[in-house]
Amino acid sequence: MQVLIMYFSKSGHTRELAEAIATGVKEVEGVKCLLKSAPDVTKEDFLASDGIIAGSPVYFGSMAAELKEVFDRLVAVRKEMGDRIGAAFATSGDQSGGKETTIISIIQALLIYGMIIVGDPLDATGHYGVACTGAPGEKTAANGRKLGRRVATLVKRLRG
Repeated sequence: MQVLIMYFSKSGHTRELAEAIATGVKEVEGVKCLLKSAPDVTKEDFLASDGIIAGSPVYFGSMAAELKEVFDRLVAVRKEMGDRIGAAFATSGDQSGGKETTIISIIQALLIYGMIIVGDPLDATGHYGVACTGAPGEKTAANGRKLGRRVATLVKRLRG
């Protein structure tokens, strides 16, 4: 069983949050974590993953083109991705910078791929996914770990 965490990061903040989420995935025994920058994600990575957690900085209220390119490029495998677990996360440079709309844009792509979508757990924020302004602080990193654990636990239940 494997969870792919794919992200685009220009400033490094989204990568930092992806790393925190990866820590949570790795806490679940029997689930492998694959952490990759969006341009490096391959068709094989996608198909080998039972869960995908995708993250992006806010770009005009939506995901970055580099992340969307993965969904566009791999559309041929869409029908093979059904019933896998999907989740999203985002970072922004401004407090009201569109983090939720960015997460929703990622969720829309995951839904089109037929995935089962989960938000972050109730003991995190219980919303669409993990998000922060600027670099993730300890609270956001902790919530990221919780999201990673949640996705990995659900993958294990569904695929195990």
